[in-house]
Amino acid sequence: MASQTTQFSKLIKYSDVLIAVAMVTIVVMMIIPLPTALLDILLALNITCALTIIMLAVYNTNPLDLSVFPSLLLITTLFRLSLNVSSTRLILLEGYAGDVIMAFGNFVVGGNAVIGFIIFVILIIIQFLVITKGSERVAEVAARFTLDAMPGKQMAIDADLNAGLISDADARQRRLNIQRAADFYGAMDGASKFVKGDAIAAIIIIIINIVGGFVIGMVQRNMGVVQALQSYTLLTVGEGLVNQIPALLISTATGIIVTRAASENNLGHDLASQVLTNSRVFFIVGGVLLFLGCIPGLPGIPFFVLSMMALGLAYILKKNNQSAADREVSAQEEQEMEEVKKPENIVSLLQVDPMELEIGYSLIPMVDVAQGGDLLDRVVMIRRQCALDMGLIVPTIRIRDNIQLKPNVYVIKLRGIEIAKGELLLDHYLAMNPGTAFEEIDGIDTVEPAFGLPARWIQEANREQAELAGYTVVDPVSVLATHITEVIKTYAWEILGRQEVQTLIDAVKQTHPTVVEELVPTLLSTGDIQKVLSSLLRERISIRDMVTIMETLSDYAQITKDPEILTEYVRHALSRQISRQYVQSDVLTCLTLDPKLESTITGAVQRTEQSSYVALDPQVVQKIINSLTNELPKITNLGFQPIVLVGPAARLYFRKLTERAAPNLIVLSYAELEAKVEVQAMGMVKL
Repeated sequence: MASQTTQFSKLIKYSDVLIAVAMVTIVVMMIIPLPTALLDILLALNITCALTIIMLAVYNTNPLDLSVFPSLLLITTLFRLSLNVSSTRLILLEGYAGDVIMAFGNFVVGGNAVIGFIIFVILIIIQFLVITKGSERVAEVAARFTLDAMPGKQMAIDADLNAGLISDADARQRRLNIQRAADFYGAMDGASKFVKGDAIAAIIIIIINIVGGFVIGMVQRNMGVVQALQSYTLLTVGEGLVNQIPALLISTATGIIVTRAASENNLGHDLASQVLTNSRVFFIVGGVLLFLGCIPGLPGIPFFVLSMMALGLAYILKKNNQSAADREVSAQEEQEMEEVKKPENIVSLLQVDPMELEIGYSLIPMVDVAQGGDLLDRVVMIRRQCALDMGLIVPTIRIRDNIQLKPNVYVIKLRGIEIAKGELLLDHYLAMNPGTAFEEIDGIDTVEPAFGLPARWIQEANREQAELAGYTVVDPVSVLATHITEVIKTYAWEILGRQEVQTLIDAVKQTHPTVVEELVPTLLSTGDIQKVLSSLLRERISIRDMVTIMETLSDYAQITKDPEILTEYVRHALSRQISRQYVQSDVLTCLTLDPKLESTITGAVQRTEQSSYVALDPQVVQKIINSLTNELPKITNLGFQPIVLVGPAARLYFRKLTERAAPNLIVLSYAELEAKVEVQAMGMVKL
């Protein structure tokens, strides 16, 4: 058994060489005369190949499982044409082309050349006008429909992926299957032309053989007119039948392949399971046949026999259907009993989705593609944009309806806990005043959920008026998409887990293996890197440049293991990125920190083995916060971001002191700015 497996493996290994040799041999056969004994073997091989191909088509369950069929069709057609050339050469040269052709000429058609010619023409008509023509049309339509349906199928895959119904691997496999189906039916559309051309060539070849043989028989072999016509016509018809029967089988296989939809079973099983199901059909058929048998003038016996067979089959199907229904009911009852008896499987109840979006029933049209909803596509774009902007792999956002919510309310959850919510009116638009619109518009007062800005829901009829008045008008789906994006950016540091970090590390390892091998796990663990990346995301610093981050960690992890200190070193290394994020036209408009206050903060730093903290009197901390609160309007009222620029040593600790009072405050250090950046100080925070 092992030796047979080894031999088969070798055959597969050298299959490309065998195919190349076979193709060259087929072409050579058209040039070099073949002995009649070898021609007999090759003709029998042709019939064997045709039988094998039609059996493969019958037992095939999915057209893509036989994706090599278009190429196989070309090879068999070329092989059959080479046999035509070889047999024609022998017929015209020797008046004899082997026992196989002679047998088909004498035994199959009874030695009658006229009958053989008629049978041959009928086979050609069946193959050319019925099977080949139909297969060609089906392949053409299938190719066109497959290509037209590709965008919709791709969107359906993205929707299932976003809904969590399939994994990334399943999505890739389904996309590959769609592409393979398009390629297959496109190839079958062209390959069916081979069969059509083969049928036309057969007609031309048989005419040439008869005319040429007739001339050769009379001129070179001194035969009579009747003898030459009888002899060469019989040989030609025999040769035509030998080649056209395999051609007809392969044409039939082509038709089966292109007309079969994807199924889990073969053709015979599908026919039996789908045709032999309704007993009423055969009861009616049996009754009609019985009635025909009773009509005077019609032969009664054939109709009576077929009627009894149809009625017997109907009776058997009825009994089987009743038994199957009883077994199904019994199996269902047994399953229910087993479900009641066995302990509840609560493991699945412990799983928590990373991110969820729950919507009220009035918001379902946003998700339903059939109703024009494109929220699923928006979510795909959000995940891609977060990957580009922040370097974060956002997990699949599961979207589900919740009848316990108000109809127009949605809730965003992180690991099962609500972190944000909002309310949408699908038949309205949200109009926001950017500060330049002074005309009042009719609408329902509300608050923009992402940034908490005052806004109004307006009717679609008032949309153009609001835009002309200077309002920013957005549709409900865009409002929700913006809210989801802001929630992801705000909670990115919580979304990023160790598994996501490991995925990022693996991606870097594919292109920069040395960087990863030097850092992990020799200097830092995955958890240590996750803490650094989370600290960066907490202050909305992109972690997309993982190579720079990991190289910086490799440089300084030998000095300290404190994630907060390592984060500061990484921020210094990302100075160009941070400058581009907050600096406009090489000018940074910000607040600064009084040098005395910086000294006070850095002097109060207490370090432990795990981390460090600021030990300041609560009254001093309150004075710092009050000063910051008084200075911030100087910069925010001018439309600039709330940024405070401090020294590198004090940045981390000033951020810790103020993050509760001013969570949106951006704290930068001088080491995080490029040298060409000009600082424009609008105020100073001091005691």
